[in-house]
Amino acid sequence: MPADHYSSERLYGLDHLRALAILLVLMYHYRAFEHPGWIDAIGKFGWTGVDLFFVLSGFLISGQLFKEIEKNGSISLKTFFTKRFFRIIPPYFFTLALYFLFPFFREREALSSLWKFITFTQNYGLDVINRGTFSHAWSLCIEEQFYLFLPLMLLAAVKARVFRYTAFFAAFLIVFSLTARLIIWKDVIVPVLDTEDFWKVWYMNMYYPTHTRLDGLAVGVTVSYLMQYSLRFKNIVHHHGNTLFILGIVLLGISFWICNDQVSEEASIFGFTFVAVSYGIILMSSISGSSFLFRSKSYVTAQIAGLSYAIYLSHKGIIHMIQYALGQLGMEVSGNVSLLICLAGCITGGLLYRVMIENPSSKLKYRFLNRKIDH
Repeated sequence: MPADHYSSERLYGLDHLRALAILLVLMYHYRAFEHPGWIDAIGKFGWTGVDLFFVLSGFLISGQLFKEIEKNGSISLKTFFTKRFFRIIPPYFFTLALYFLFPFFREREALSSLWKFITFTQNYGLDVINRGTFSHAWSLCIEEQFYLFLPLMLLAAVKARVFRYTAFFAAFLIVFSLTARLIIWKDVIVPVLDTEDFWKVWYMNMYYPTHTRLDGLAVGVTVSYLMQYSLRFKNIVHHHGNTLFILGIVLLGISFWICNDQVSEEASIFGFTFVAVSYGIILMSSISGSSFLFRSKSYVTAQIAGLSYAIYLSHKGIIHMIQYALGQLGMEVSGNVSLLICLAGCITGGLLYRVMIENPSSKLKYRFLNRKIDH
């Protein structure tokens, strides 16, 4: 979710995709609250918004690192981790404080242990049935682990002179996740198929762990690497933007068909890969100079994209509090008016995060980085 821009030029196509990703997630999670009936149909595949975020993060973060390697032959870990810290940690820790210090903010009762949130390991052993409060932080855990290991692995690849095989290694990660899901399905999921524990076991072992969800990040890294180092690939992307969009949409439709029952064997094993590749192709379209996504500028999607991380962190607590307040006022909480109020509340929450936390944190970041440069 939290990602900087791919270059100094703003890529409007990526804003459109990031805005789409947060809207998908909002619609998916809104089903857990009082909601209009149509949300069930629209939000059913909203879980793929997280996969789109993974693809975007893989592309953007690796792209920054590839450019630094190309320019300097190495990576400044201090600079990279400083930027990530000031971008991610202040809003995240503020949200943690809301959840742990103010119980009325919680959309459900029980939280995972604080140390799991602080160490970004909550996605392992997450019992979403009994400890589902702020459960959506699972994806941040995966992204933080990605931010930690990717620069270290790329540095090691440069030193070992195997950096040119980066795309092959990323493809291996996709095969690794797919194989892990196949094994987990047979050994862990099948024995509990018809039991009360099925959902808890499926989420805990199939949906949340990092090793089963590497597809999106790996696809993003692969696209970024090829755009940086393959002139032929780059030319294909820039000359066939709209064709890539159509191809991506068609493949995404096939992916949704495969994932119509999200917990089926086919969806559990192959669904994440199909979704990641689909979004990867749509991402290629969004950065193509010949694509309508690339050429179309939108203030709305740019703003929503900029607020997406803050909205992702806070939306469940905000929706919970708004619906509670509307109920106390005797208003209908399952209708479209309530939905619009909740969406407005989420955007307002995102703006508050920007003013109170993200902007001051960004100033601190640049002050800290400039001080390091001066020294």
